[in-house]
Amino acid sequence: MASVTYEQVTKRWGDVVAVNNLSLEIADKEFMVFVGPSGCGKSTSLRLLAGLEEITSGVIRIGDRIVNDVPPKDRDIAMVFQSYALYPHMNVYDNMAFGLKLRKMPKAEIDVKVKEAAELLGIANLLDRKPKALSGGQRQRVAVGRAIVRNPQVFLFDEPLSNLDAKLRVETRANISRLHQQLGTTFIYVTHDQVEAMTMATRIAVLKDGILQQVDTPQRLYDHPQNMFVAGFIGSPSMNFFDATLVEQQDTGQLFIDGGSFRLEVPADKAAQLQALKGQQIIFGIRPEDVHSVEFTPPGVIPSLLKAKVDVTELMGNEIFVYGLAGSKPFIARVDPRTHARPGDDIEFNVNMANMHIFDPKTEKAIL
Repeated sequence: MASVTYEQVTKRWGDVVAVNNLSLEIADKEFMVFVGPSGCGKSTSLRLLAGLEEITSGVIRIGDRIVNDVPPKDRDIAMVFQSYALYPHMNVYDNMAFGLKLRKMPKAEIDVKVKEAAELLGIANLLDRKPKALSGGQRQRVAVGRAIVRNPQVFLFDEPLSNLDAKLRVETRANISRLHQQLGTTFIYVTHDQVEAMTMATRIAVLKDGILQQVDTPQRLYDHPQNMFVAGFIGSPSMNFFDATLVEQQDTGQLFIDGGSFRLEVPADKAAQLQALKGQQIIFGIRPEDVHSVEFTPPGVIPSLLKAKVDVTELMGNEIFVYGLAGSKPFIARVDPRTHARPGDDIEFNVNMANMHIFDPKTEKAIL
């Protein structure tokens, strides 16, 4: 098992900077997820570690060993791709055993490793089948099994669930998390799906335009995003953002978020941190799950009233997504399924100001 370290790693193709000065330490046995939109550099970062791309500058270490010039086959890593890349003419057993045969491993040892991996993945009954006779989820497990039998120091996953349907993705997601616990090996996983990242990771590295924006545990990224990009990317649906002004009521000294069409009271504990910003333009952020219908507001909420018009509703079974308009400003609320909200209705929402976020409109960095 091994840690992985990126030290000021940069990858350029001509004038295009795919990875920009990436420095990151991934602990031994950690489940690190790289997440971000298409073109953010997450897959390139993984391919640099695997040796499938050459580093322009910087250093990558696996354990204590610098691997910049080490061939991929000698890095002691195993990679699972988005495409299953199985040999169609070989059965499951031979697909999983192929890499070990190339290494001239004894037949008996190969047999033990393949059968142990197949048992672990629940595909022991499929070893005689060809890939064309397998479902997408089964093929993905074969691809994972082919990596497991090598017993590498580091597992690399490049969007392995993208080709699966929604139900199978949830199931396979749980299987990969369980596999990490059982193997106790370093996992590095690339995805554009922040739900995958939140549910699987020990820590998440959020990238944008080749630059590392923030790295932290899933809960801390959700609770304490360092900028608007992270705040908007982590969480589903995305955080609501409003252009607003921080104003003070002269007679009471109470601070309010003034969005033009609404005025929300800032709790006392947060007002103390924002005194220096009164009268200034800010970006007010609130997550959809912190906007509640007045009639079904859960206990413990520090409410401030927001009047809005309902535009669209989406019933999800256990909740309703309400797309509303506060004046001309759109927002999303995740409300109790008993809420009687219909398109065109004027209703009131309780905004949980205990979980408010404030960002600088110029730098987009978090202030609160």
